[in-house]
Amino acid sequence: MTKPVDVRLTVNGRAYEGRCEPRTLLADFLRDHLDLTGTHVGCEHGVCGACTILFNGEASRSCIMLAVQADGAEIVTVEGIAKDGTFHPLQKAFHENHALQCGFCTPGMLAVAIDFLNTNASPTEAEVREALSAVLCRCTGYQNIVKAVLAAAAEMRAQKAAGAVANV
Repeated sequence: MTKPVDVRLTVNGRAYEGRCEPRTLLADFLRDHLDLTGTHVGCEHGVCGACTILFNGEASRSCIMLAVQADGAEIVTVEGIAKDGTFHPLQKAFHENHALQCGFCTPGMLAVAIDFLNTNASPTEAEVREALSAVLCRCTGYQNIVKAVLAAAAEMRAQKAAGAVANV
């Protein structure tokens, strides 16, 4: 039997400390130990992208990372994207453009899109489609999701020009 290990990390701006088996996946730690169930687990092989979170500011698959590897990390899950009850421009654009159906892939899609928009403020439709290919969605053809990402990019540029920054 393996000895449980301590894990300390910051999730959605809040410090957490917990104990888990060394083999506990980060996705399971977030869901089962921290009750942050917005991170979805689909394939458990890092292929589908449903489990994508922001790990130290970059989109990362939480189903193929151990919780102990996240010790000391800064993590943002779907629960931490909105600030003070106000949607992030991407969340608002998803809502306004009907960019989800069943919603299973949405947390991962949001994390991937936020990371992408933080590095490409003026993407083309083709660039958005390429970035979104990191998350599989079986419900849509991505049309409304692409529209939402492009709308969010425009809103984020407008906010930046006005002195407000929407980065997570």
